[in-house]
Amino acid sequence: MKKLFLLGTSGCHLCEDAAKLLAKFTNIDIEVHDIMNNEDWLEKYAIRIPVLYDPNSQAELGWRFDEDDITNFIIGLK
Repeated sequence: MKKLFLLGTSGCHLCEDAAKLLAKFTNIDIEVHDIMNNEDWLEKYAIRIPVLYDPNSQAELGWRFDEDDITNFIIGLK
């Protein structure tokens, strides 16, 4: 199963929306990471969250994404 990170922070309604959307995908393992716990992520993503991130390829999909965007992102990672 493919593991991806959802980068965001608590209290971010867009991050909550992204998490709900990603919950529909049972073929991927989503780890939620708070950018406030990582200085590099905070600096890079502070005004761009939520971001779907592949830790292996370092590919990222920035918000606003929908189900088709997520599917295409996953296909592109293979």
